[in-house]
Amino acid sequence: MRTTIHKADTRGHANHGWLNSYHTFSFANYHDLERMNFGVLRVLNDDQVAAGMGFNTHAHKNMEIISIPLEGDLEHKDDMGNTTIIRQGDIQAMSAGTGIQHSEKNKSRDQQVKFLQIWVLPNKVNVSPRYDQISLKPDSLKNNLQQIVSPYADDDGIWIHQNAWFHLSDFDKGQKTTYQLKDPSNGVYIFLLEGKCTANGIALDKRDGLGIEEVERIDLSYLENSKILLMEVPMAN
Repeated sequence: MRTTIHKADTRGHANHGWLNSYHTFSFANYHDLERMNFGVLRVLNDDQVAAGMGFNTHAHKNMEIISIPLEGDLEHKDDMGNTTIIRQGDIQAMSAGTGIQHSEKNKSRDQQVKFLQIWVLPNKVNVSPRYDQISLKPDSLKNNLQQIVSPYADDDGIWIHQNAWFHLSDFDKGQKTTYQLKDPSNGVYIFLLEGKCTANGIALDKRDGLGIEEVERIDLSYLENSKILLMEVPMAN
């Protein structure tokens, strides 16, 4: 088993007033050659956007972009004609492909919005741009590793152009679970949103990240009520 741990307080940090962002991997002005990616997982940003503010229209190309709202209402607009609002319980994915332009703004005038912005390198480039969004069933995360991303359109969650599977969960203290990798050549990156847990015996606190390679399963024990994002990704593209 090979492991890489990223403690919460070692992440890159940028506070622009309207945007308070923590970067697990190198992004924008935060650059660390030792923290460029975990396999095809290229960006994991933990963002807080002030009321009424947001990201103006900007471009992406050849990237799979997943947004997971944690709190508040995030408005999305793109040049494919989509205008949507995503909230806690929704999962959004874009295949930027040949190129897409979009904006993301906090729809509320009096509350901040919190969301995870995740970039995954695709296994197909120059595809037609695509937007998709799903809403999870109420209580689907409770003491359950709920699949939210996969490579297949007919599978649970939302699909992307990559041999990757994401799971989101909300476990009670004292619960235990095991994750069996879909592809043993992949690695798993765990991001603990809330609580305390152990993963294959390694202790994690709130907002810690842990990459695990060269295993076929991950054994998880929850020491407190915990919310966890588990991302299985290829280690090479």
